[in-house]
Amino acid sequence: MIRFKRAQRVGGEVQKELSDLLLKEIRDPRLHAVTIMHVNITDDLRSARVFFSTSEGQEQKGEALAGFKSASGYLRRELSQRLELRYMPALEFFYDEGFERATRLNKVLKSVIELDE
Repeated sequence: MIRFKRAQRVGGEVQKELSDLLLKEIRDPRLHAVTIMHVNITDDLRSARVFFSTSEGQEQKGEALAGFKSASGYLRRELSQRLELRYMPALEFFYDEGFERATRLNKVLKSVIELDE
């Protein structure tokens, strides 16, 4: 039987609710094409690192971070109402470069395969 820590369960809920808020509630155009990739929460549930990606890649990273900074109070307040936690974790937003790295790696592998042929 697999057991998950409470922080992992809460992180999953934060990711789900943040995604819903971005999709339905946030009107900021800087956050229009943002996807929440994953959320890491400390074991004491006081701090959450939110990793996001954008459809436009690195070009939109700075604008998205500014949008999150502007909306962080609203997002935290909404999350606290939806999740009913005793303490709402402080939200920190980070750009997730994993998708871009995978895309670059895929291009390199394709070029190597083409050279072999």
